[in-house]
Amino acid sequence: MSNPDVVPVSLAEIARIAGVGRAAVSNWRRRHDSFPTRIGGTDVSPQFSLAEVEQWLRENGKLNDIGRKELLWPRFEVLGSRNESGLAVAEAARRMRSPKARIAHPELSAQARDLVAQAARLGREEGPRETFEFLLQRWLETHVRQLSTTPPPLAALMVRIALAVRLGSKDGGLTFLDPACGTGHLAAAAAQEYDGTGLELFACERDKALAALASARLDFIAEDRDIRTRIAMADALREDPFGDIRTDIAVCNPPFNERDWGYEELATDQRWTHGLPPRTEPELAWVQHLLAHLKPGGAAVVVLPPAVASRKAGRRIRGSLLRTGALRAVVSLPPGSAQPHSVSLQLWILRAAADSTTAAPPGQDALLVDATRFARPGTREPSPDWDALGSFVLTALATLDHPDKESPEGAVRVPLLDLLDDEVDVTPGRYTASVSEPCPKELAARWGEFKSLLTDLTDQARHLSVLEVEAGTQQAMTTLGDLVKAGALKLRAGQQPTEATAPARGATTPLLTIADLLHDGRPGQVLSTAAAHAIAEEGDVVVAGVIRAFRAWVHQGPPMAVGPQLYVLRVDSEKLDAHFLAGCLRAPANGRQAGTHASSSSRVDIRRLQVLQLPLEKQVAYAETFRRLSAFETLLTMAAGLGKGLAGDMNDHVAAGGLTT
Repeated sequence: MSNPDVVPVSLAEIARIAGVGRAAVSNWRRRHDSFPTRIGGTDVSPQFSLAEVEQWLRENGKLNDIGRKELLWPRFEVLGSRNESGLAVAEAARRMRSPKARIAHPELSAQARDLVAQAARLGREEGPRETFEFLLQRWLETHVRQLSTTPPPLAALMVRIALAVRLGSKDGGLTFLDPACGTGHLAAAAAQEYDGTGLELFACERDKALAALASARLDFIAEDRDIRTRIAMADALREDPFGDIRTDIAVCNPPFNERDWGYEELATDQRWTHGLPPRTEPELAWVQHLLAHLKPGGAAVVVLPPAVASRKAGRRIRGSLLRTGALRAVVSLPPGSAQPHSVSLQLWILRAAADSTTAAPPGQDALLVDATRFARPGTREPSPDWDALGSFVLTALATLDHPDKESPEGAVRVPLLDLLDDEVDVTPGRYTASVSEPCPKELAARWGEFKSLLTDLTDQARHLSVLEVEAGTQQAMTTLGDLVKAGALKLRAGQQPTEATAPARGATTPLLTIADLLHDGRPGQVLSTAAAHAIAEEGDVVVAGVIRAFRAWVHQGPPMAVGPQLYVLRVDSEKLDAHFLAGCLRAPANGRQAGTHASSSSRVDIRRLQVLQLPLEKQVAYAETFRRLSAFETLLTMAAGLGKGLAGDMNDHVAAGGLTT
């Protein structure tokens, strides 16, 4: 590509602009001679001119409302550097809010400044905050390998923990600190979770682009609330910009494994009240930095790699944190909670001593919580069951200052005498494993549940096994695409939620993703707003459009949003029975026939899925059989999972000498 003014876009980006699947774009390219010609890339990943694509989409009526933002983003990508594109997004946010504001980043190129002006105009037309959140999300997705961000559900949980654990009056406002804030995920969560007045957010970030984006994000948040924000660009360990500030809560996801954190120049720093952190233990420097900024009774929550809980070099500092009562709890998170996703990270819950003569002495134990069982396995990118995880952790921490309360299974109070040995290992799994086995009464109840499942399964099998099924019949068929054209149903495609729709307190709209289907079929996230999402109402048919999770079912229960590669079908009840449609669509052979290529990662072109052509009155009998087949499959899956768990638990008991007969 010789012209520097030409902005290249891929087939995937064209699909985003048009709001369709990539297969549809490939189809346009094959069918329409007028489709723009390739300007670069490869045969497998071709690139096209954005200007030519935009013109073609407009001329062919294929540009929807979403496309205006999507047309803007590729221009940010061609700026080249991560820093310039990030600063340009932040500058655009400032101009959206204050059109006549002077430019804050004069180092931006002329190309970047022109793009800032375009983005600001679009933001003022379509909503400044929504446009900024869109650009920020796309920037984060583009540079995901260079960044370590805190997922919104984890950020919300960390803030909730800090608010629950801190001591003292809950009136009179709240002060918050994040000394390594990135793009402001944790500060945004604090604003979202704290429902009082007088919130002050202090944040620090050494990366210029990240600091600018965090500042832009928090400026939007502060518009509608009684919130004061102060973002400093500095290395918080070396040049603490908030040295004289003490806050009610401090929450942080610091950089891991950094050897050059300032060991030599900070050797005599007054923050190291529990000991100078070894050169190889920068995480313990961040822990003490947070404690140094807490008011009496203030609480801090920090994300740490699991090795910090047991490494030999840090045992002296861990011991001091325990003896003084500063380290109150450690929570082991499921893999996938944050980057690196393959590691079971930990939350350390810290609290400063209360400044009162009547305050209780430091605790004689620490609460260790193993929440790793809330992982959602079976996907390439594991994701926790955030609802269950958050409920469990907060329930466990409610016992922190109430030793008379019983801790839930997976949480245990460990006396300091047991922790302060030669290792001072505070890894939760080391102490909770012995309390996780079910008791004989629980085993008996689960055996009863298993027998009930087998009874129901046998009943369904009895009905299905006597059905006469004729092979090789030739029935008239139609496709889902033809049914859409005929008005027999309406189709909406799911989409990826932006951070603007991250989980929030009081939100009631669950979000189902392909990852959820591969785990247990239950929604794993909650959206704070679902206006722009495909929503499945009761009676709608939901289809998963990827072979490894291919299925179709009739949605029951409250409304539910769906993510990428999921589709919502709303039928005309005078033409189609929803259960009949779902049964036809979920036939495995149907999915294979409509797959885009022969592998488990193949996408399904759902418009090619075939449906029997039957009058409505004849669909009823088929619908009843499809219901029984679906129930049979569900019962079979439940029985298999429960039976496998029972076998494992029984094996543990017997291997430990528990056999009494």
